[in-house]
Amino acid sequence: MLNESRVRRRLALLMTLSAATVARSLVAAAQEPTHLRDRGPGVATSMFGTYVREGELLIYPFFEWYYDSNLEYKPNEFGFAGDTDFRGKYRASEGLIFLGYGITRNLAIELEAAVITAELEKSPSDPSAMPARFKESGHGDVEGQLRWRFQEEEAGGHPELFTYFETVLPLQKTKKLIGTPSWEFKLGVGAIRGYSWGTMTARLEVENAEDEGKRKFEAGEYAIEYLRRLSPTWRVFAAIEGTQLDEVELITEAQWHFHPHAFFKLNTGWGLTPNATDIAPEVGIMFSF
Repeated sequence: MLNESRVRRRLALLMTLSAATVARSLVAAAQEPTHLRDRGPGVATSMFGTYVREGELLIYPFFEWYYDSNLEYKPNEFGFAGDTDFRGKYRASEGLIFLGYGITRNLAIELEAAVITAELEKSPSDPSAMPARFKESGHGDVEGQLRWRFQEEEAGGHPELFTYFETVLPLQKTKKLIGTPSWEFKLGVGAIRGYSWGTMTARLEVENAEDEGKRKFEAGEYAIEYLRRLSPTWRVFAAIEGTQLDEVELITEAQWHFHPHAFFKLNTGWGLTPNATDIAPEVGIMFSF
């Protein structure tokens, strides 16, 4: 009987805490203007459907897996003779940590780092001396961003406008399949508008990176994004994201806000063009302090 009584008390406490969490979320949502109901007042981060407020610290440990059945490569990119394009099978698993901090109401900073294991299975038609399976592991990309919202959205007026600058560190000078061998710089701009049926974001960027020993400016990533808060605890996200015209993917995500300071993220990237990764699921928990 004593154990049953304890179980009942614990269940009652859990239900009370859950109800209090939902109530706080409802009150917070009711206080936001209609155009901010999906995203709140924070600055957009590089994490899909995620915004950071002034003085808020975000910590997001997550895992991502990649599979591509027709990755384009040349043997000489891996140190073997041959400059013909082939298609091989690519797999990778990556553990990442993301940190974001709201410096002011309109300025935020980010840092992201990864460790990765990747493998390329060469094409059966590739006659080079490249091994049948080329595998590398180690730290992946380490990058930082500074994000600035220079115009806030006005209800029924102009959209929110933001810009960001990203740097990718050259920490893998000898690896061919993972990491970045030289400095990369990216400059992006975006616009956000909230509607009664969801929040839309459009963004694009230019990048400066080294290609065959020469630094070049070229078009970078672009995207159209949709975010919708279905309830105090659930949000859904979708985006069409691409690089150039031959690497385009559909991204879908569900967010479960099970606590005022934490939410679960599950998303998947689906390749829409031949040069895009076939599938890339991601899972993690975002913590807010």
